[in-house]
Amino acid sequence: MIAALLFFAVQAADPAAAAPGAETAAPSPVADQDLREFAAIDGRKVAGRPTGGPYANPDKILLLTRDGKGYPAVMASLAFPARQSLPAPPPRTLAVVRLHQRMETIIPGPTADDLAFVAANRLPLFVIGEWARPAPMWEVAWVDGGVRFRTVGDVGEIGPWQD
Repeated sequence: MIAALLFFAVQAADPAAAAPGAETAAPSPVADQDLREFAAIDGRKVAGRPTGGPYANPDKILLLTRDGKGYPAVMASLAFPARQSLPAPPPRTLAVVRLHQRMETIIPGPTADDLAFVAANRLPLFVIGEWARPAPMWEVAWVDGGVRFRTVGDVGEIGPWQD
């Protein structure tokens, strides 16, 4: 049901983007530099902002795509229940940004659900922690046949890949 709501939210935002049968190229498993920088800057702007809706302390989700001119853009912005696995994203999604309100791992970083999402969808996921300022960020991607992650700095500078 959540996947259906996600699909309809994207279709309402851009009906042409979610049209069935529309041909799209498979997104890269590692985000392009401009997409990473966009996620680092725009994703952190969302950190700390309140969300409305039926969920207490939800994760914030941004679906990233490219606009008509080829620039990175936010396709949809959603609140999603914390501690739940994300459904498969709709077509034309190039990357997903997930903002966790609470630290759920002993060592700060992506959760097991975040790693499983990337393994299942082969799509870049940016994880931002709202529990600290400046908000820490990681890029999770499918690299060399496995899920790896790395830190992303304030304006998109990257660290080494980690298992």
